[in-house]
Amino acid sequence: MLKARLTKMWAYAGMGLVLGIVIFIFIYIFAKGAGSIDLEFLLESPRGAVLGMEGGIFPAIMGSLAFTLTAVVLGGIPAVATAVYIVFICKRSSFENIIRGVLQCIAGIPSIVLGLFAYSFLVRDLAIGRCILASSAALAVMIMPFIEARVEKSLREIPQQMLSSSYALGCSRGYTVFHIALPYVRQEIISALILGGCFAMGATPPLIFTGGVAFSGVPQTLLEPAMALPLHLYLLVAQGTPSLGAAYGTAFVMMAVILISNALATFYGRRRRWK
Repeated sequence: MLKARLTKMWAYAGMGLVLGIVIFIFIYIFAKGAGSIDLEFLLESPRGAVLGMEGGIFPAIMGSLAFTLTAVVLGGIPAVATAVYIVFICKRSSFENIIRGVLQCIAGIPSIVLGLFAYSFLVRDLAIGRCILASSAALAVMIMPFIEARVEKSLREIPQQMLSSSYALGCSRGYTVFHIALPYVRQEIISALILGGCFAMGATPPLIFTGGVAFSGVPQTLLEPAMALPLHLYLLVAQGTPSLGAAYGTAFVMMAVILISNALATFYGRRRRWK
């Protein structure tokens, strides 16, 4: 009993410490950047001789959404397909181990290396230029193992009685996967995609080489470069004191977007269990 109580106290203390640190960071950054956050800051383009001194971050917000959504599409489709293959189709443990090894290697690659690879292969060799598509391809590779692991876990938690009943009724494996298994874990898949998008939204290194720029308008196509919140924040901090207020405001907006997205993913995932 004493060991169980100590473990529970240790768990609560750790949870409280993490929660306290997160709240402190939000309050600190908001207090530093509150003077810069207003409608003009959220809805206008940056202006002025010094980046961040005038105007706002609207193009950076829209650029981040473009980078993130494209990366989720490019990385989410193969991630879900890989999870389905491992759980329902692959029958050889040796081949499954090879796939897992490849995914683990991809997950361990630094994001700046993925950005350099995307620059060398897509921007330079294929000559598509610095654009949203090139950056999103690098981000897609980065988040694919993240999404695959969560989708595979949810597929393995499907009650086996449900799948066995489908096969016993004469349903094919394809019908069982697309009409029973995937709809059953639809909420978990969407949550994994949202969390993968949050992971991609906060990544700066892949954007430096491939499609992120210091100043541009709202992107119209995927074949043009764009601003992004993490890269804009990096440039503001690099400028030093004159832009620190805008940097804190940008950081708070990005943290708020990621926090809201994580909260939506958590709520959407638990909604299935509540039902």
